[in-house]
Amino acid sequence: MQFSKFGEKFTQHSGITQLMDDLNDGLRTPGAIMLGGGNPAAIPAMLDYFHQAGSDMLANGKLVEAMTNYDGPQGKDAFVKALAQLLRDTYDWDISEKNISLTNGSQSAFFNLFNLLAGEQPDGSHKKILLPLAPEYIGYSDAGVNDDIFISYQPEIELLGNRLFKYHVDFEQINIDDSVAAICVSRPTNPTGNVLTDEEIEKLDRLARHNNLPLIIDNAYGTPFPNIIFEDVKPFWNDNTILCMSLSKLGLPGVRCGIVIASEEITEAMSNLNGIINLAPSGIGPAIGTHMIESGDLLRLSDSVIKPYYQQKAYFAVQQLQEAIDDPRFRIHKPEGAIFLWLWLDELPITTMDLYQRLKARGVLIVPGEYFFFGQEVTWQHSHQCIRMNYVQDEESIRNGIRIIAEEIQKAYQE
Repeated sequence: MQFSKFGEKFTQHSGITQLMDDLNDGLRTPGAIMLGGGNPAAIPAMLDYFHQAGSDMLANGKLVEAMTNYDGPQGKDAFVKALAQLLRDTYDWDISEKNISLTNGSQSAFFNLFNLLAGEQPDGSHKKILLPLAPEYIGYSDAGVNDDIFISYQPEIELLGNRLFKYHVDFEQINIDDSVAAICVSRPTNPTGNVLTDEEIEKLDRLARHNNLPLIIDNAYGTPFPNIIFEDVKPFWNDNTILCMSLSKLGLPGVRCGIVIASEEITEAMSNLNGIINLAPSGIGPAIGTHMIESGDLLRLSDSVIKPYYQQKAYFAVQQLQEAIDDPRFRIHKPEGAIFLWLWLDELPITTMDLYQRLKARGVLIVPGEYFFFGQEVTWQHSHQCIRMNYVQDEESIRNGIRIIAEEIQKAYQE
C-alpha cells in the first residue's frame, strides 16, 4: 500500500512508540521491572478517592451524562468555567473560560500547538520551536507534520555534592531569529526532573515577549496540580504564555484530558482544531475534574497526598542508587519533580542504547537518553551517557531493578 507523506512520517518507528510498546509489553510480562514508562503511581489514597468519586458521580448521574453526550469542541463547559474561577481566585490570574481549551491528552495538545505555530508558513518560510534546554520530552520529537521543527540548546551543568548535578538554561547560547515560532519548556522537565527556577522562567518570558513569541510551558507534572514538584516555585501564566496541563499525573491517564491555558486567539484555534480532528474532547476526565474542583479536593489532594508520595519515592530511589553504584563517574540529576530520575554515566564506554538492550534482556526497562536530545546541531557525547528511570514502582521492584542496573553499569565500565 502506498502511504502519503503524512502516512510515511507518522507510521515510522519513533522513541515514543518504543516507550509505549515497552510499557505495554512489560505489563504483560511476568516479573518485568517497569522503570521506563511514564505511567503514574497507583497511590492507594488516590485510588480510594477515585472509587468514591466515581460512585458518587454514578449515583447523581454526572458520570453517565458525561459518557452519553458530546461536549463542544472547546471541552466541557462546566470544567472550563470551574477551572478558570479556581485559577483566578487562587492566583489572581486575569483569566476566564475563554482562555481554556481541552484536548484528548497532552500529547494531542502539543501536536496541535506545534503544527499550529511551526513548520511551513503561508509565505513558504519554515519556522521552528525553540527548546532552551535539552534533554527535553521524548514525545515532542516526532510531533511535527513537517520535519526539522525543533532547535534545542545544551544546558549548563552544575555539579552538586553527593554525586548530584543540575541543568540550567544557558542563555548566552540562545539565538533567536525569524525562523523561531515559539519557545517551549517543560517544568518539571521530563526526563530529568529538573525544575526551571522562577528567575529562569521570568527571563524566558521576557525573551519571548521581546521577540514577539509565545512561551509554551508543559506543566503536566507541575504546580498547582498534580504538584509533583519538590522546589518552592510559583505557578506562572500571563497572556503571552501557553500553559499546558493534564489530569494524567493526578492518577487518571486513561481519561486522556489535556488542558491548554492561553490567549483567546489560541483557545479559539485549538477549539477549531478539535472540531475538525476529534469533534470534541472526551468528557469523562473533565467531569471528574469538575467534581474535584467543586468539592475543594483538586489542590488539596495534589498538595497533601500526591506531592509527598512522589517525594518520598524519589528520595528512596536516590538513596538506593547511591548505595548500589559507588563509581565517581555516576551522577544523578537533583530530583526536583516529575516521576523520573535522570542518571549520568560519564565516560561510559558503550552507548545507553546498548545499556538499554542489556537491561531489557534482564527484564528491566529504562529509556536510553539518546531520544531526548533532538533538535541539536552538533552531536554531544553527554547525550549517549544518560538514562531515564521511573521511580514509582514498589520498593522491592526498585531495589531489584537498581541492583541489576548497577551490575550492568559495572560490567560496562569494566569494558
